[in-house]
Amino acid sequence: MSEESWHEARLIPTSGINGAEEQERRATSALLAVLGAVKEFGRSFAKPFGAPAGNMECYIEVPFMLGERRLYPDGLIRVSRGGKSWTGLVEVKTGPNELGTEQLEAYLDIARENGFDAVITISNEIPAVAGQHPTKVDKRKLRKVALHHVSWSQVLADAVLQKEFRGVADPDQAWILGELIRYLEHRKSGALEFDDMGEAWVGVRDAVAAGTLRPSDKGVGEVIARFDALLRFASLQLGRQLGTEVVPVLTRKELAEPASRVQAMTATLCQTGVLSGSIRIPDTVGNLVITADLRASKVTCHVDVEAPREGRPTTRVNWLVRQLKATPDSARVESFVAHGRGSAMAELLGTVRENPASLVDESGKEIRTFRVATTATMGTKRGRGRGAFIDSVLGAVDGFYADVLGSLRVWSAAPPKLRPTDAAAKGIDEDVPSSLSSTDYSSQDEPSHEAPAVARPAALGNEEPADLTDVDGAAVDGSEPVEDAPGVVPMHERDSVDVETAELFEDEVDSEPAGH
Repeated sequence: MSEESWHEARLIPTSGINGAEEQERRATSALLAVLGAVKEFGRSFAKPFGAPAGNMECYIEVPFMLGERRLYPDGLIRVSRGGKSWTGLVEVKTGPNELGTEQLEAYLDIARENGFDAVITISNEIPAVAGQHPTKVDKRKLRKVALHHVSWSQVLADAVLQKEFRGVADPDQAWILGELIRYLEHRKSGALEFDDMGEAWVGVRDAVAAGTLRPSDKGVGEVIARFDALLRFASLQLGRQLGTEVVPVLTRKELAEPASRVQAMTATLCQTGVLSGSIRIPDTVGNLVITADLRASKVTCHVDVEAPREGRPTTRVNWLVRQLKATPDSARVESFVAHGRGSAMAELLGTVRENPASLVDESGKEIRTFRVATTATMGTKRGRGRGAFIDSVLGAVDGFYADVLGSLRVWSAAPPKLRPTDAAAKGIDEDVPSSLSSTDYSSQDEPSHEAPAVARPAALGNEEPADLTDVDGAAVDGSEPVEDAPGVVPMHERDSVDVETAELFEDEVDSEPAGH
């Protein structure tokens, strides 16, 4: 028998799962056991819920009495540090099963009566907004006990980040965490990916295409919530591949009032047939914006890039084009100028590569921002697979990061340079003492340090300057001697004249009356 058909023994096997109950129990036991065994993973899981860093104990199916009923929450986590402890109940759902309001409110009552800190739910439901719970409960029960939710997609993403990027100190613990990842990635584990746009998707999609969708139509809110959940799933999936935390971008108002985003997206969907959102990837030039046009059946991804703050317009365009080596020619590039509304120019990348001036506005205004966008065909099916909306969005996001966003860098100005200094500057007479020299090198001199030209005295009128002569009146170049101008003392007689002038000056000083 060939060894290729042998199955390697696994720490957490997927064989023998015969129903939803067994699937749920095995997933709960596997997760809680690994949380307690791998310290780094347990710490990263419990920290967002307010648990301290300490010794973690995990239990499954702990019995509690609530009135006359005996209830069994799926799990319990207790973290102790010194004299303090934090305790949370865990409720788990796998597959398509959803959390129930009545069950959660009962567990909140148990936690309150026993002085526990939180109730944590884990299922395949992905909330539209991070921190929002997918199940509505009585808010009065949340006064003393916190309610948190984690999707299986997020659990898997955090496990991959911890093992592959953040690291686990103990090799055996790293192997155990790897076995949990292998189990959760198996289709029989019940930890499903986002795979359905909901029952209302087909009706809303057709109404948008026909132009008959109204804000009051049934199912609009569900489709918008599913689209936001898809963006969050795309963020988790991309973050798992990149080894960093990728999150959807929401304004402060949308975080505080999730209903405001639903209202705004409902109005946009009814008017233009567009669903849009953006995700933030650390250390990239900007947010990745995803736009799904249900009328045109197109999915567009774009990013806005700040242009360099110096250089000519074509220089700024070439700076962008050089970074888009792997981007297809079909990508669209737009330029935005200062104090302008909308894009000034727009061309395909292939055209811009051949003619960078095609992105330069005729007005000559300064280019402030570039936008790079790619468009793909949108799927229409509600599920997963070929021709599905979910796969078309996920493929567009992954492709845009690989072809465009991953290669773009933020522009930064060049650092200032030192002014050149030259100790051996030209034009300096080394025989002259430094105390008497007035031609020392200055920072205002040109870098060539050439000696300044000696200015020749010009002759009277518009005549050419006279040639320099030697002391005997003969021309330096050997030509005929030049006669002295009237009133000009010859060079060989100047010394005696200077002596006589000095003696006459001394006689005048001696003859001055006193008091002057």
